[in-house]
Amino acid sequence: MTFAAPVILLAAEKESAEVTDWAARVGWVVGLGLFVALVYWLMREGWKWRGTLQSDLPDLPTAPDAPGRARLTMSGRYHGSTTAGQWLDRIVAHGLGTRSRVELTLTDAGLDVVRPGAADFFVPVAALREARLDKGIAGKVLTEGGLLVVTWAHGDKLIDSGFRSDHAAEHSEWVDTLNDMINNKTETEGAR
Repeated sequence: MTFAAPVILLAAEKESAEVTDWAARVGWVVGLGLFVALVYWLMREGWKWRGTLQSDLPDLPTAPDAPGRARLTMSGRYHGSTTAGQWLDRIVAHGLGTRSRVELTLTDAGLDVVRPGAADFFVPVAALREARLDKGIAGKVLTEGGLLVVTWAHGDKLIDSGFRSDHAAEHSEWVDTLNDMINNKTETEGAR
């Protein structure tokens, strides 16, 4: 019996460990919050820096008062614009890097791009260069042919703009109609 009493006393002297170290937890949460804020700030500064580098891009054209009859219309998403042929070189100047909903209207005068919550722009038929189906543009990759990419000239720069219709079956008709307009324009200019 002499052995049982000291064992009970040793067990009674132990205290349970503290479950939560609040000071360490608060320190980690504050540190993580500051890290996230720093990363966000760096991303924002990079976006602004890219816009400054592209400040030589002229202002975007606006739609004429009488653009003509609508050949095609499409509702969908605008996924951004890049330097033509460089699908990762996003253009952010003049709001071209802002993703948004889009209403596209193709008329005899050109392509009217109406973006709620972002800057609208117009691509005159003379500036259109090519239309094709592709699978990606900066920050967006889809299945093969899931993206309508329109190449157009603005100032001295060729730009690829990516659109995705709410009804992907419309893409082929857009490519065919745009390329026909571009080819007819080229033939008309060559005949002069």
